[in-house]
Formats: sequence, C-alpha cells, structure tokens
Amino acid sequence: MRRNSRARLGVSLLLVAGALGLGAAPSASAADPSASAAPSAIPAPSAYALDAKVERVLGADTAGSYLDRRTGDLVVTVTTDRAEEQARAAGATVRRVTRSAAELRSAMDTLEAEAKITGTSWGVDPRTNQVVVEADSSVSARDMARLEAVAERLGGAAAIKRVPGEFRREVLGGGAIHGGGSRCSAAFNVTKGGARYFVTAGHCTNISANWSARSGGPVIGVREGSSFPTNDYGIVRYTDGSSPAGTVDLYNGSTQDITSAGNAVVGQAIRKSGSTTKVTSGTVTAVNVTVNYSDGPVYNMVRTTACSAGGDSGGAHFAGSVALGIHSGSSGCSGTNGSAIHQPVTEALSAYGVTVY
Repeated sequence: MRRNSRARLGVSLLLVAGALGLGAAPSASAADPSASAAPSAIPAPSAYALDAKVERVLGADTAGSYLDRRTGDLVVTVTTDRAEEQARAAGATVRRVTRSAAELRSAMDTLEAEAKITGTSWGVDPRTNQVVVEADSSVSARDMARLEAVAERLGGAAAIKRVPGEFRREVLGGGAIHGGGSRCSAAFNVTKGGARYFVTAGHCTNISANWSARSGGPVIGVREGSSFPTNDYGIVRYTDGSSPAGTVDLYNGSTQDITSAGNAVVGQAIRKSGSTTKVTSGTVTAVNVTVNYSDGPVYNMVRTTACSAGGDSGGAHFAGSVALGIHSGSSGCSGTNGSAIHQPVTEALSAYGVTVY
C-alpha cells in the first residue's frame, strides 16, 4: 500500500482516454474562513518551496498546509507549541488545530480497514482539519450505513458526503492518440539523457504498449513503464524521432510553457487540460486522497474541482508554468462543482528519473 506519513500536502497534450469517475467536492465542516471566501490563488514559486521546506522540517508534526485564499499565504496547521515555533521560523503562517496528523492518519487507517467500499474516496482537507469522505451513487444503503457507523466512531475526524456519479472507467473511441482501441490525454513531455517521453495515467498505459497519433496511424511512442492500481502513472518513449515542446495545449491557439514541477497545495487555483473538456479551472480541495476504484485502490492522490469527462484521463493538472498532476478520474462534474482526481506528477518523475522541460 502506498501511503504518506503526513497529510501533505507536438504532443504536449496529444493523448486522450478513459476517465475513471469518482466523488464530488468535499463538505466543509470546520471553521476556516479562507475555505470559501475569495477566489483561489495560484501560489508563487516561493510557496511551493516553503511547503516542501515545512514538510522536511515538521514531518508528522503538521496536520497539513493550505493556501489562504484571501492573502495567498501558505498556512501550516499545527497542534503543539514546538511545531508552531518551527513553522514560524521557516517563514510560514501558522494555525492551531485540534487534530494532529497522527489522528487524521489513524482515521484513514480505520476507513481503510473497515470501510473499503467501491465507490468511496477519502482524503485530508487541512482547512477543516478533517478526513473528508465521499460516497458515490453506486454505494448501497447498507454500505452507506456501514460507512456512517465507522465515521461516527471517529467522531468529528471524518465528514461524509453523498455525491452523484460513479467510480467507473469511461473509455472513448475515436480521437487523437490511440492505443488498444482507447484514447488518452498525455500530461507532460519529459526528458532523460536526451531521450524524450511523455507521462500519462497508468490506467491508460496498462491498456496498450503502442500509441499512435490517429486511429490506425503509425506508432509515435512505446510504453516503458506503467503503474495502476495503487498509483496511476505511466510513461511512453517517443520513437518517431520527434522532439515535441515542453508545453501544455490551452485549446485557444496558445500553449502554456512548463518549466518546473511541484506538489499541489489545498486552496490553490489549478487548471486541467484534456482532449474532451479542453481546459477547465478549479481549486485543490484535499490531499493524501484514497480512491477505491472497482479494479483497485489508488493512494496519495489530490482532489480538485477542475472538472473533466471521459477521455480526459492522463491529462495535465497545472498552475502557471508548474506541472502538478496527471489526471486520473472524476464524477459529478458541472462547471467547477464536482471532483477531479490527479496523481501527483512529482512521484511519477521520481519513479522514472525524468524531468519536465
């Protein structure tokens, strides 16, 4: 099982394919005014660096970080005087909360052991200092009662919301890049030792080893790695001799250059680019998310409101020039209401030893 010890936080988008559905946005139940007041902000590069620094310094002594939507400051949640002093010394804004990282982790471990029901997901929202649980429309009344009983024993550490849609694969036929009769969206072009690759969703690369730019067309890339379930990332090496730019398609005649990669922060603004819904925008709402797909769980994902549809799987989640995630699935999407899940791209880059450019 892949888990974090703390609640952390040519073909730039050619591929298109089956999205995995999941639950919608979490309910807010604890008092943090920044959770709903102002539009979400894109962190400055220094905020990503500060988030990484705080993670290194505090480890499990923080219950998570989030971006204050009024000020744009990174807020670090703590439960002890020592952790508060360390966070302030690192340069972060600090908020005292009731539940520690260990308590939130224990709540998720209980859900994992007692309520691992297909059609559910849970993750940490540091703004509410809770584990936010979503149950889709496929969860039966009996299983819902079981889930609620487990959550009740956890006290206020877990909040449950019933959401529309279902956790299911939605593979689409036709379209841009094809493999195994399916289409997927590439996330980011990457490089290693002068070779060019793209990263995409692992549930896409599981389908086929060879990928083409059109149905029945010549192969442009060959799979070199795939991880799903548990993770949801894969990598394809370009074999057609091309050297595509390190950009993301904005579907308006322009592109976004990608120059670095980071980990998404709860409360920040985010955009998603994929072949079905093109570019959508939203906010990061939870981290360290577990999703119980019908064909296995994935761990340490990120939940956002950047909506999507079948065919967007593998697409790019990003903020400005910073690569953040690889699209995994969504459900209940309407405008910026609903949930879209991404695999943190930094894990995929580390696993394959590649970098964005």
